Formats: sequence, C-alpha cells, structure tokens
Amino acid sequence: MNQAAQQGAPAKAALKRTLTGRVVSDKMDKTVTVLVERRVKHPVIGKYVTRSRKFHAHNPGNECRLGDTVEIVETAPISKTKAWKVARLVEKGAEI
Repeated sequence: MNQAAQQGAPAKAALKRTLTGRVVSDKMDKTVTVLVERRVKHPVIGKYVTRSRKFHAHNPGNECRLGDTVEIVETAPISKTKAWKVARLVEKGAEI
C-alpha cells in the first residue's frame, strides 16, 4: 500500500485537459468539430503566429450549433476519432 492510501487521503485524480474553441461543423449526429486556435511565438523570427487544430467532440443532445464557442474536455476514447466531449457552451454564435 502507498502512503496516501494508508493515511486515508483520496487518491490523486487524473487532471483532464480543457480547451476552448469554435464549432466549425455540426453536420454529424451527436458530434461537433471544434477549431482550437492558439498563438505561439516563432522560435527564430520572434513573430507571433496562429496555430490551429480541429477536434471531434461528443455533443450528446445536439445543443451546439455552427459558430458557437464551446469548452471541451478530454475523455476516454468514444470512437476512432472522438476523445473529447463538450463541457459547456461559452457563447452562442451569431444567428444568420
């Protein structure tokens, strides 16, 4: 037994990564594609550049729409390409 278990302290919980991004596709059932952008400093030039990546996130109630800003949290793999789920809706997108 480790010391944490002997002293009655709770086991260390796994920290889940959270990201904030924009929904760029909601065409799939119970899934949205979220574009996460981040700004990083270029190592040689010193200029700030935008890096982006798309994640498929589980959206069980199909409540998120195109253009919404959402927060996604890492989960156990749900499918081949989906290992994130929508934690909360940060901001509704503009209605067109």
